[in-house]
Amino acid sequence: MPKVNLNGIELFYEIKGIGEPLLLISGFLCDHTYWSLIMPYFTSQYQIIRIDNRGVGRSSTPDSPYSLQQLAHDAAALLNHLNIHQVHVAGHSMGGQVAQELALLYPRKVKSLILLASLAKGDERFNHIINTWGELPQHIDTKLYQQLILPWIFSENFYSIPEMIEQLIEWAVNYPFSPPIHSIYQHSRAILGGDTINRLQNILCPTLVLVGKQDILTPVKFSQQLAAGIPKAKLSVIDSGGHGFIIESPKIVATEMLNFLAQLN
Repeated sequence: MPKVNLNGIELFYEIKGIGEPLLLISGFLCDHTYWSLIMPYFTSQYQIIRIDNRGVGRSSTPDSPYSLQQLAHDAAALLNHLNIHQVHVAGHSMGGQVAQELALLYPRKVKSLILLASLAKGDERFNHIINTWGELPQHIDTKLYQQLILPWIFSENFYSIPEMIEQLIEWAVNYPFSPPIHSIYQHSRAILGGDTINRLQNILCPTLVLVGKQDILTPVKFSQQLAAGIPKAKLSVIDSGGHGFIIESPKIVATEMLNFLAQLN
């Protein structure tokens, strides 16, 4: 699993599968492992490139401000390093914000865009939540932090699965590559600084906007705004799953993504 020195940091990435390249960009607190459950559906058809954004996973975690544009520049630098000239891009939540910036900054590199449970700009409630999530780790331990944020991530049905949430919390507490407190804070500030509302019309590639009907963190209205603003966007709302629908309903999410990509050929 390689690392490469780019833009003043070590960037971790992983490549699996064969076919057209598809870049997967994770969201707040998450590294490349967030996509693990949907990987088996893609690797026979696509060359999957997963990265750890600066600040998370096995990439560098500098104690300095991050921005969505900076994370997009990191992704573009990796594509250049890999000699990949054009790529399908999928981003979840904050990763979808980064993916939008990548499509705006490097339009020739992005063949298509998939925005999962993402947004153009947060409203007051969303911003309050993210602001709080950025500051909480300075005051509480990882277990309590996960107990507080997971109800915003997963649906009622997911919570009804015996011991599922406890297993996720235990995994987070023991994960050896958890982001440091300063990275959590800096990522939250990057999210709060995101705003593509007045630039969405400049995203000209085919785009799928995908959201779970039960998403209470980035609700359907956020995805409707994205789909209305991006000229070649298609909106798909799935019934099963909340903000974490990649974990809750991986087969359904993967099928939606694959059907969209297949229509491009």
